[in-house]
Amino acid sequence: MTIDKEVPRDLAELVVPLEGSLRETDDRWQPLMLTDPAGASVESVAAYFRDLQARGCSDATIRSYGMDLLRWFRFLWAIDVSWNSATHTEARDFCRWLLLAGKPIRPHWRHSSTTATSSGKPYSASVRAHSETVLRCFYGFHLEEGSGPIVNPFPSGRSSHGRRANAHHNPMEPYARERRGFYRPTLPARVPRAVPDAEFNEIFARLPSHRDRALVAFYVSTGARASELLSATQGGVDPGRQLITVIRKGTREAQELPASTDAFVWLRLYQLEMEGVVPKGARKPLWWTSRTPVRPLTYHAVHRMFERTGKRAGSSVTLHALRHTAAYRMAEDLNVPLTDVQFVLGHAQLTTTQIYLTPRKEDVIRRILAHHAEQTHRTVQHTPPRLAPEYRPESLDVLFGGSIS
Repeated sequence: MTIDKEVPRDLAELVVPLEGSLRETDDRWQPLMLTDPAGASVESVAAYFRDLQARGCSDATIRSYGMDLLRWFRFLWAIDVSWNSATHTEARDFCRWLLLAGKPIRPHWRHSSTTATSSGKPYSASVRAHSETVLRCFYGFHLEEGSGPIVNPFPSGRSSHGRRANAHHNPMEPYARERRGFYRPTLPARVPRAVPDAEFNEIFARLPSHRDRALVAFYVSTGARASELLSATQGGVDPGRQLITVIRKGTREAQELPASTDAFVWLRLYQLEMEGVVPKGARKPLWWTSRTPVRPLTYHAVHRMFERTGKRAGSSVTLHALRHTAAYRMAEDLNVPLTDVQFVLGHAQLTTTQIYLTPRKEDVIRRILAHHAEQTHRTVQHTPPRLAPEYRPESLDVLFGGSIS
């Protein structure tokens, strides 16, 4: 009896066309739809989206999951394997493809071609980890529903003893730090990047309008996420109390956030500038586009605005770095308890806020260089340098101003 061996798949020659799409719909019961190359809805994904919606996930979360699923389905379409026939082999090859093939170079939007070449730049570890988690949960959902394969292609990780992760765990003891997914990459511990004051001032000076100055001032003083600040309405602004009301990303609850005086000054200048241009109303959006016809401002528009301004200032910081900057400024203030910072940032766990107690790289470098300079200064003061016998002391006194002899 002979056992058929697995034929290795040549991933180096694999071409994954940009077929299918993740579309937004006008149906609030199905806000997003993943379509196949023929334009038909993928029902397995639609069922999973309905489950995510029932669990209270926001449209932004469903969209994030949908992008990972679209990437997986494109890979399956390229290798001609149906989603419910995928095995550990396809999951392994997919994770290898994300790591080695690299991000696709998309054709220009004016061209109708779906062919994409590989850029050679691999997907980041965070993207690959998020993708593995989403796909493991996707197949776990269909495994429970009995509508998918009988074995999850993305298995849970195993411990060093060959057992299932956290098998026979004692509920009275903390969980061990074990990998949840077998193909989940190890994520490096990253320190949040904050914008130094000099760099922030340079960026702020190059902002082109009162609206952009108001936005950046609110971002760096409230610590709100980009999408949260854009959810503010005209009736949610209270300049007298220096508060602005936003909708939290996770809980979808309204929360008042304190902001700086400068932010409200720039906001008032922006409102005077847009007087009679934007519609008024307590429930109307606070932020609008500068081009006519005016429309509510979107996240992608703000992201591009800050990216363009950063390039003009010679900076590569992202819009999300403003949230980290606000968090670091609050955490470094001894008069602000860390629990207050947690409340303002909207963190569910205090351990998440504690990452802002980690010193910033530029501050560490500055302090260590100052330490080395101080040590050098003390050494020079207490241990005068000895002159080599071939040098004349009077010549060195003339050269160094009498500092040697």
